[in-house]
Amino acid sequence: MQDLIQRLSQKTSLKKQYIQNILRLLEEGSTIPFIARYRKEMTGGADDEVLREFEIVYMSSKKLLERKLEVSRLIQERAVLSDSLKKSIDLADTLRELEDIYIPFKEKKSSRAKTAVNNGLKSLAQTLENAHLTTSEFKIEAKKFVNSSVNSLDDVIKGAQDILAEKYAEFPREREAIRNSMLHYGMIETKKTKSFKENGVFKNFAGQSQKIASIASHRYLAIMRGVKEKELSVKLSVDIQRIEDNIKNYKIPRNASSSKDLLFEAYKDGLKRLLLPSIKREVQNDLKEKADKAAVSVFGKNLSQLLMTPPVINRVLLGVDPAFVSGCKLAVIDINGNYLESAVIYPTAPRKDYENAKRKVLELLKKYSINGVAIGNGTGSRETQEFFAHLNKEEKINLSYTVVSEAGASVYSASKIALEEYPNLDVTIRGAISIAQRLRDPMATLVKIDPKCLGIGQYQHDVDQKLLHKRLGDVTSDLVNRVGVDINSASASLLSHVAGIGLKIAQNIIIYRDQHGSFTSKSQLLKVKGLGKKAYEQAAGFIRIKDAKNKFDNTGIHPETYSIVNKLAMNDLKAINIKEKAQELGVGEETLKDIVQELLKPGFDPREDLPAIPFKEGLTDIKMLKEGSFVSGIVRNITDFGAFVDIGLKNDGMIHISKMSAQRIAHPLEVLSLNQYLPQIEVLIIDNEKVGLSLI
Repeated sequence: MQDLIQRLSQKTSLKKQYIQNILRLLEEGSTIPFIARYRKEMTGGADDEVLREFEIVYMSSKKLLERKLEVSRLIQERAVLSDSLKKSIDLADTLRELEDIYIPFKEKKSSRAKTAVNNGLKSLAQTLENAHLTTSEFKIEAKKFVNSSVNSLDDVIKGAQDILAEKYAEFPREREAIRNSMLHYGMIETKKTKSFKENGVFKNFAGQSQKIASIASHRYLAIMRGVKEKELSVKLSVDIQRIEDNIKNYKIPRNASSSKDLLFEAYKDGLKRLLLPSIKREVQNDLKEKADKAAVSVFGKNLSQLLMTPPVINRVLLGVDPAFVSGCKLAVIDINGNYLESAVIYPTAPRKDYENAKRKVLELLKKYSINGVAIGNGTGSRETQEFFAHLNKEEKINLSYTVVSEAGASVYSASKIALEEYPNLDVTIRGAISIAQRLRDPMATLVKIDPKCLGIGQYQHDVDQKLLHKRLGDVTSDLVNRVGVDINSASASLLSHVAGIGLKIAQNIIIYRDQHGSFTSKSQLLKVKGLGKKAYEQAAGFIRIKDAKNKFDNTGIHPETYSIVNKLAMNDLKAINIKEKAQELGVGEETLKDIVQELLKPGFDPREDLPAIPFKEGLTDIKMLKEGSFVSGIVRNITDFGAFVDIGLKNDGMIHISKMSAQRIAHPLEVLSLNQYLPQIEVLIIDNEKVGLSLI
């Protein structure tokens, strides 16, 4: 354990005392959201992001230390674990370094070198490695090893060389040197295959050569997709001549006799036949791992932004799922997100039934006092926007509308969750409901859909699926708990992300709610089947009950500190001396700060601090724009220099790469993805029909 704590203190910014506390909390079954929010004194105030990074380092460090013990044991069983070898194992900082040390001791099923050793050629290989004989003298020595197993002089010499070739390829220092050479100076080359499509999606990747060290992660993933699609082939190359010169200068003994040529041939064979292919596979794996992490990071950031989009409250909303032939599906939801009514209109081609479409929309507006419209960004979206803009102008109703990404709406519509929620509705209407609800409360709605279906990343099917699943799950869990969940209105999907509560317990909560009515206190959670004391400890602080018997149950204050809260004088919270009061009450300063914050803003939703979703009021003419104003839009196309965004006009606006992030980025795909919804974009330049936009 001390080795683990020591390593974690070196690899993270956390002090040893906090590391010990975090490890103990994790071993006790505490979740990261709970530790981050309610155990700040034990962690030095580490937030969920810091703790997630700690968790990654912790798991990798634990794996490394366990592997060190295993490697030491295996070597001890097969050879002598010398002090120097044990020291090398102890000093290994990565699994790669450790495996380099272990390779020579691995049990091999068969190899040319093993056959040669079995044929008694090990001592001859040692003689060749010393290179103190001339070529003629070495051949005379080699003749002594000709027997029934190795019946020619050439085979004897070749066997000795095979032993040295494998020894060279397995020597840790050589592996590290060649690997570094490949990573820093190697090239990755792409070529067309017979299946290559000249005007296909990989046309800009064929016939290219680039340094391995500088290839962008998204470009590597694109290339490897081309390989998967059998349109591209990939080759890694390095300066072989330079490596061979190093072998001659540093591996061949300085006082070597003429047999050094045979020794050089052995090392060269080990390089080309064994070492380089192995290192190339490792480098490919490194590139893939690096690209996966980068892509998954983009996924996580995009999902975070999407889930933290502020809800649209106190509005009756009309969800619109656009289409041409099959018509626009409409669905009305009330201020609580409950479904009210649906309809289908045909305002666009081919029917162009504007009058009936107008009549139906006006009828719904009057009946339900609709004051917001969510339009999906799929086929027919722009034409549908124009319909509502024209309706606003003609009827002078100023009906606000915005474009919502409908990515995943069809997945939700056909899902088991949607069927359970709306068993009597057509899948197309469920899609319109989803579009409206993801405007009303993005987090509550989008957690019902696999994040991979939300159109918020790149190459989601090419990256490590376990890594992607964990990252997206962690992001969702952290944000859901940061916001808090109304237990009396939340779906099982949303509740399942609350700390300590999985899907099974979430379903049991719904069952209890259906059988006993709304929860009136957090303590009732303990009556839910399967929800024990530990789960209650983890979940209670993140649950909200609006009409609770105890008003603190509608805050992020944990029930374990209610006794502290009751001792506070509510009329002087703003003037409270945290340090003095914390000592007086026997509570941590960070905990008291959070309690006071919750009391000052009961029921506060952190999404309220973020820019609200801007509604459009008929943006169809560039003349309606002004420099410095803000618009919303959908990313339609991404190039190396920027991204084109649909903001409701005839032509898309453009965000230059320099206007996408406050930090320098190598490619727009690091921060944006196709079909991504951007809630707030600043208009920088208006030049004729061109609009320059900015995200910063």
